[in-house]
Amino acid sequence: MYNLVVFEQHRAEEFTEALQPQFPEIAMYAASNAERLAELVEEMDILLAFGIPDELLRRASKLQWIQGLGTGVDYITNLPSLRKDMIVTSMRGIHGPQMSEMAFLQMLALGRNFPQMVRNQDLAIWEPWPAKLLWKKKVGILGLGVIGEELARKCKAFGMSVYGIDIVRKESDSVDYFFGPQDVAKVAAEVDYLILVAPYTPQTYKIVDRKVLSAMKPTAFLVNIARGELVDEDALIEALSTGEIAGAALDALVQEPLPSDHPFWKMKNVILTPHVGGRSDIYVEQTLPIIEENLRRFLKGERKDLVNFVTL
Repeated sequence: MYNLVVFEQHRAEEFTEALQPQFPEIAMYAASNAERLAELVEEMDILLAFGIPDELLRRASKLQWIQGLGTGVDYITNLPSLRKDMIVTSMRGIHGPQMSEMAFLQMLALGRNFPQMVRNQDLAIWEPWPAKLLWKKKVGILGLGVIGEELARKCKAFGMSVYGIDIVRKESDSVDYFFGPQDVAKVAAEVDYLILVAPYTPQTYKIVDRKVLSAMKPTAFLVNIARGELVDEDALIEALSTGEIAGAALDALVQEPLPSDHPFWKMKNVILTPHVGGRSDIYVEQTLPIIEENLRRFLKGERKDLVNFVTL
């Protein structure tokens, strides 16, 4: 019998309750914290998790397969203790709805200065101002995978012009202009919103650097719902402090949780969210088709044919 552990802070038991009836031949355990995971780590064969502390992975001698619960699995694949014989799979393909909605939350909040409205409400201040519309604005989307394409469709519904940036050219009715990664600065100079949804790779590391930020209009906004490593944060702090760009919404940062003394906390032209863009109230339901299919294949002895197999 295989031992499966779900390591997830909020919904570990929801996962096991949904899966156990369909796979009675697998013993399933919920771990909502690292302490519980430590109790189970040496006996588990399968792990469902967004990530795992490396010191615990080092002890997981029986572990054969990690089913990542997120699209990006760099939090897993970059761990020093990940053995080459371990299987890693991801949740790629399910995050279009929530990530695109998160991008719109950020764009609308930045354009309409919604954080200041909330601050004014706390102080009982009545202060109206004209709203910046998304209609007829230009948006640059770095990364045209499932999330980027979903976002592009919704941007067109809002009457926006869409500039798509991707390493592979894709034909899409929702993208007005297509560019390669080498043209990020060129696109940044044109758009009102630059949105990052690309994966973190050696090629995208600090792709939004001082050159890109300097090219942006002083009225433009940066939205990062991808990975913190895509942005040169020192250059961004300077651009925000000097008014080189109007503001930024950051759901992904290089260091998470963000230290309490970090400059971003004090910046009124910055919206910070705790890396929640990919989460949803129906996340378990969204992930189950992939998990169930992969469990069926795993039990049949299949390994490299699992859905969203990651080549290490």
